[in-house]
Amino acid sequence: MNKDHTANPDRRRRHLVVGLCALGTGLGVAKYLAGRPQVPAGHPTPVDFADLPPGKLRTVDWNGRPVWILRRTAEEVAALAERESELIDPDSTHSLQPAGCRNRHRSFRPDVFVAIGLCTHQGCTPQLREGSGAQGVFLCPCHTSRFDLAGRVVRGGPAPANLLIPEYRLEGDGRVLIGEA
Repeated sequence: MNKDHTANPDRRRRHLVVGLCALGTGLGVAKYLAGRPQVPAGHPTPVDFADLPPGKLRTVDWNGRPVWILRRTAEEVAALAERESELIDPDSTHSLQPAGCRNRHRSFRPDVFVAIGLCTHQGCTPQLREGSGAQGVFLCPCHTSRFDLAGRVVRGGPAPANLLIPEYRLEGDGRVLIGEA
């Protein structure tokens, strides 16, 4: 009987398959741990919005990405509850936002909305469109994805998820620090 394990092709094949499976499992776990989505953070950028009137949007550059600061009116905040049945993720369960923004208005303060202004479909920049009453939306002009004024995606378009909310904190009544909790 030959004790040389390399001489038995079936045994060698089994060892190779087991080794490759173990390697694949290890790589899969490593990829999952490394690729887990995280709330975007980065170089802190202060933005003054004290002069931004209710109902208006300001776009600023943060780490090469457009970030929106929307000063919502009381009517716009109230309207967020009206069409939740049309949303893919109305409770933002599968969305990326700081823990304190996991609410209907997806912000620390209902009247101040901060979001990365890139569509979750292919990274286009949606435009703010006025709707009837307080039913404004962000509309992606490239592929017609729509988001409500809390950045929640509306069913029927190709975008799979709500807009990303970066780490940020409010400093007083008219200043936000984007990129830092």
